[in-house]
Amino acid sequence: MKTTIELPDPLLQAAKTVALKRGTTLKAILEHALAREIAFQDPPASRDIYELNRHSFPVLKPRKTDKVTNEAVYKIMQEEGI
Repeated sequence: MKTTIELPDPLLQAAKTVALKRGTTLKAILEHALAREIAFQDPPASRDIYELNRHSFPVLKPRKTDKVTNEAVYKIMQEEGI
């Protein structure tokens, strides 16, 4: 389906630049960006644990917890008889 949208000039230029760098079309960039935006309409609670990395992929936010090491896992396994 064809449609017309108005974009700010800097945004359109940035999208064209990304398309050129990736060797793809502006249409493909816009489709991908729109699909990604729609797909990640998470409920607010889950947004608290995710963030977008520099490639715009969702990743877990760092949490302030104890570091899990092999030694800690083996100790728990031994305590649990596993």
